Amino acid sequence: MKQEFTTHRKLAVAAMLAALALVAWAANPHFLSATASLQADGDANVCFRETGLGDNQNISYLASATASATYHCVNNGGKCPNAANKTATSGLVSTPATISSGKNGSIRACLTLSPPPAQPGDLTCPGGQHVAVTDVTYSDIKIADQTNNVVQSTTPSSLSATLTVCE
Repeated sequence: MKQEFTTHRKLAVAAMLAALALVAWAANPHFLSATASLQADGDANVCFRETGLGDNQNISYLASATASATYHCVNNGGKCPNAANKTATSGLVSTPATISSGKNGSIRACLTLSPPPAQPGDLTCPGGQHVAVTDVTYSDIKIADQTNNVVQSTTPSSLSATLTVCE
């Protein structure tokens, strides 16, 4: 009888250890990929895939970058007058989101970063013209899982472009 009790006890301990190992393995949040790409309008797409989240978990994300942008006055004909009607601005840009991991414990999503806005009063365009971003740069682009404290730099981690706003 004593040996049977010991065998049951060993099996119970083994089952408990296996269950703990399974829980530890399931709760291993990590990014499989994180990429950044520039859109034609100057926005940056930050796309990522994170796994090891557990099923049906709400995860808080923050895409971020240091960004700079140059704004010009553009006339209705799509021309940028060759004048001093431009301004540059820079700063930290970010986009938050909360996304559910669903049944498979992973998330694949994209968040969009926009250039830092021109400050009010920095650029006044004359009648028949509007303000448009013409150059943009993003650096140190990252995606952060704020729920699990996991951060990943994107590939590439910097983007820049001169936009074809002016003819």
